[in-house]
Amino acid sequence: MNMVPTKPEPALQAQTLPAIELQGLEKWYGAFQALKNVDLTVQSGEKIVICGPSGSGKSTLIRCINQLEEIQGGTIRVDGKALTNDPKSVRAVRREIGMVFQQFNLFPHMTILENCILGPIKVAGVPRAEAEEIAHEYLKRVRIPEQANKYPAQLSGGQQQRVAIARALCMRPKVMLFDEPTSALDPEMVNEVLDTMIDLASDGMTMICVTHEMGFARKVADRVIFMDHGEIIEENDPEQFFEAPRHERTRSFLGQIA
Repeated sequence: MNMVPTKPEPALQAQTLPAIELQGLEKWYGAFQALKNVDLTVQSGEKIVICGPSGSGKSTLIRCINQLEEIQGGTIRVDGKALTNDPKSVRAVRREIGMVFQQFNLFPHMTILENCILGPIKVAGVPRAEAEEIAHEYLKRVRIPEQANKYPAQLSGGQQQRVAIARALCMRPKVMLFDEPTSALDPEMVNEVLDTMIDLASDGMTMICVTHEMGFARKVADRVIFMDHGEIIEENDPEQFFEAPRHERTRSFLGQIA
């Protein structure tokens, strides 16, 4: 029997769209250009680590993705949909993208559980009982379920950052952005946060992480990206990036942090 090829169903075609697509991204602060014609495509399930010297545009880049910063040029697409400055567009993307900051940004007057359920209830309209169930699920996921009724000040820095990760996950995001999530932690607390992120990566979460933790990059990243002066200078798989960097600026940077 001759089989006649059929076109993929529209739903299947939609699944092939990149999770994040940046084209010609430009960002200015007055006369200073923080991002210069940045192109980046992140497929669903990909783990991207962005590194580079201070002031290279790393954090600005991911803040633009989450619409915390307005761009002056280029386009951002999430699941194929172009983002605009329209408030509805901003709210829509923030439902799809979770973000964890350098500082934990927890509400000090709320318990850990209350911090986690606030977004699902206020932003997504989830009933309180369901939001609490989701929060308990993710507090278990980041290995601190016993802390649910405590306040942030009663937790260590590493525990607070794990709460911040759980809070972001409670919105059921498709993509997680991490902006140097271990930089504010004491050295002994870094591994507990990195272990949580490694668990997320192993489950297939799409992740973009700005970090100087090169051991994490080697272990988790599908691609490592080096930025300098607002530009992507080099990107490659971890083995090639660390063992055979192509650009002198990349080699110099890696030499300084080795």
